[in-house]
Amino acid sequence: MVFKRRDRLPWWKATLRAFWPNRGWGRALQYVKHRLRRLPDPPHRIARGVFAGVFVTFSPLFGLHFLFAASLAWIMRGNVLAALLSTFVGNPLTFVPIAALSIQTGHTILGAGGLDDHQMHHSLGITFVEAGRDLKNNVLAIFTDASADWSHLEIFFDEIFLPYLVGGLVPGAVFGLIGYYLSLPIFQAYQNRRKGVLAAKLAALKEKAAAKQDGKTKLLSRGKDEPRDGKAEQH
Repeated sequence: MVFKRRDRLPWWKATLRAFWPNRGWGRALQYVKHRLRRLPDPPHRIARGVFAGVFVTFSPLFGLHFLFAASLAWIMRGNVLAALLSTFVGNPLTFVPIAALSIQTGHTILGAGGLDDHQMHHSLGITFVEAGRDLKNNVLAIFTDASADWSHLEIFFDEIFLPYLVGGLVPGAVFGLIGYYLSLPIFQAYQNRRKGVLAAKLAALKEKAAAKQDGKTKLLSRGKDEPRDGKAEQH
């Protein structure tokens, strides 16, 4: 395959790369910023894509962030690639604070009240583990005589997934708007400056071409005058 690594990484190193890229998060952020600034689209469309990407990162539908970000950007007539790049806001370093904020907001909206630190750690840790165990056992129960148990998955849905889904809408919209209004003037300034640089280069090329044409004209004019001067000397 063309894009397959020749030196396949062991699982532990691949997992480590997911949390810490080979050249660090700073280099990765620089790459995303560079790609966003050079997108060939009006600034307001790129900024809409940024809003869509940031908004979707506050959703618990992991694995579908790209799909939902692209769909939302398309609906908003924003830049789809900007939306995909902006989902980078949700990464292994930010997932925990994003989840905690979304879940707390969701419990408040649903009237269940906020969670203290102990409950939050329990919800984000043990509830995930227990729900995963129930899911695995229920799948195995299809092929065995064991009975399916959905109790922990119900707890996971009530305490984690539903509050996360509902609560993520508010901080997602807030941070999405922050991303929109912060990125819009940056894209406008960058594109205006780039247009100025390109205009200056074009003017320089035109001036160079005009000077070259002027030089050719002078040479042709001089070439026409020389035979006349020679005839005048013979007379």
